[in-house]
Amino acid sequence: MEPCSVNPFLTSDTPLRASDAVAALLVLEDGRYALQLRDPLPQIWFPDHWGLFGGAIDEGETAEQALVRELREELGFEADLAAVRWFTDFDFDLRPFGQTVCRRSYFIVPVTQADVDRFDLREGAAVATFAAADIFSRLRLTPYDSFALWLHVAQRRLADAEPT
Repeated sequence: MEPCSVNPFLTSDTPLRASDAVAALLVLEDGRYALQLRDPLPQIWFPDHWGLFGGAIDEGETAEQALVRELREELGFEADLAAVRWFTDFDFDLRPFGQTVCRRSYFIVPVTQADVDRFDLREGAAVATFAAADIFSRLRLTPYDSFALWLHVAQRRLADAEPT
């Protein structure tokens, strides 16, 4: 993939506002992950990076409701809430920048290849599936999603660790 000629990630001075958000680890049966190539827009966080599908939690929504809505809006995909599992949360303290503490909640969403084949990309530049080795060796990832993906891949190492 050719990088965009102007890199808004490094050059934009467009203000960014953070909010509580959700993200879906869309995991296929064979362990691959479905990822989104974010649009190269200066007004979004980490433009032109690969990341997880998801987005802001709207006023009055639960994290689970936001996840279902975001997947519907971005992929035309109806997540089966009975199969969705909370994975982890990250808190980002942006108070030094005049904002607030924001939470990003991650959920594991099992998908089949048939589901992926039916995805109707409505937001982002591309959707593709990748094995973990390719994700971490070839892609420019959003940092928070990169860490969540790594936690998912390495969860056995973490669960088996001796407490400190």
